[in-house]
Amino acid sequence: MAKGRVSFFIDRCKACGLCIEFCPKDVLAFDTDTINILGYHPVALIKTDGCTGCGICALMCPDLVIEVERE
Repeated sequence: MAKGRVSFFIDRCKACGLCIEFCPKDVLAFDTDTINILGYHPVALIKTDGCTGCGICALMCPDLVIEVERE
């Protein structure tokens, strides 16, 4: 199975949740321990082994917060 690496520009995230909603592997969630410069809890990868690098999260993000790389 393909693996992916996801990185986030957390200071751009406005916590809309679209990436979390559309992730087919349920590997994303809000980071409740962090608040970005906009005052939101940004999204974070919570299951590093589950990401396949499909890129759906990045496509759904309206603020270009997510960058996906396939391994």
